[in-house]
Amino acid sequence: MSAQPDHAPVTPYAPAPGAPAELLAQLRADRRAERWVPAFEREWAAALEESRRTFSLAGLYEVVQDWQSRLAHAPAVDAFVASGYDDSEGVDMAELRGRRR
Repeated sequence: MSAQPDHAPVTPYAPAPGAPAELLAQLRADRRAERWVPAFEREWAAALEESRRTFSLAGLYEVVQDWQSRLAHAPAVDAFVASGYDDSEGVDMAELRGRRR
């Protein structure tokens, strides 16, 4: 019998050391910069404070991963919003706007 686990542990996500700075540069270049940069900076500051208290980088990694995902998915969200069709309700939003006028 072995003391080794019979499964491999999941390796936690760890961004590259320069990822937060690169991410901030991408956020500043985005058309949503006015809203997104302050939001990122607030989340980053909160995660940094938590990291200091807990001696864990997990919160910082999570902030980077969340914002990388938001940036990556922003074009798809923009396309969905621009389509005017909300398929979660089966309602054509452009049609609704036309009825209100």
